[in-house]
Amino acid sequence: MFNLDAFPALKGCRFPRSIIGYAVWAYHRFAMILRDVEDLLAAQGIVLSYETIRDWVNKFGRYFAGKIRRGRPTPNDKWHLDECVVKINGKTYWLWRAVDENGDTLDTLLQSRRNTKAAKRFFYKFFKRWGMPRVLVTDKLGSYGAAKREIAPDLEHRQYKGLNNRAEASHRHTRRREKIMGRFKSPRQAQRFLSAHDQVAAIFRPKRHRLSAASFRHARADAFCLWNDYTAEMRA
Repeated sequence: MFNLDAFPALKGCRFPRSIIGYAVWAYHRFAMILRDVEDLLAAQGIVLSYETIRDWVNKFGRYFAGKIRRGRPTPNDKWHLDECVVKINGKTYWLWRAVDENGDTLDTLLQSRRNTKAAKRFFYKFFKRWGMPRVLVTDKLGSYGAAKREIAPDLEHRQYKGLNNRAEASHRHTRRREKIMGRFKSPRQAQRFLSAHDQVAAIFRPKRHRLSAASFRHARADAFCLWNDYTAEMRA
């Protein structure tokens, strides 16, 4: 897939862009821990510490996520919102997520509450980034309705559980990675990881069941080309 010698080294870095990009891609694309990525690179003769990979993931994951987000087409006008519980160091947090009609994540925000103030904060965040949709679909949590009445009273709001399966299903990848990682270690780590992970998933996990084999291969090839372009543009 990636030619690990294709791009020159970053200034001040021991390894070339291609190896860094490959490590970040592997970590976010597959259900791996850092040591798995270390072994994957070692099998190709690239010896480094998993702590180095951690630094790359933390430093460049946000860069790749930003590139993917800016390059995505404008989402359709019907968005689904949901929140799920995340336990971090014995404390309960709520992961708020907005997805488009295809189930791809638009935005996430980890908060310690799910009251009206928290809902407003989430609305402000993704409205600023993506604009205003035509329809919001949520479950019956009252915070959504209260926040919408203050921020966007004319926005159509459909609020019953049966319609919100897309948002609820989007949490399963988070649950899988949370389990493999042995739970998130801090709210900051969780937010940083999920902000990158969800965007990588948006281009490398097309809805295969909706595509022909040829269309799926084409979508995958496009995703690899995008990733290589973003890797070539990396800066230290």
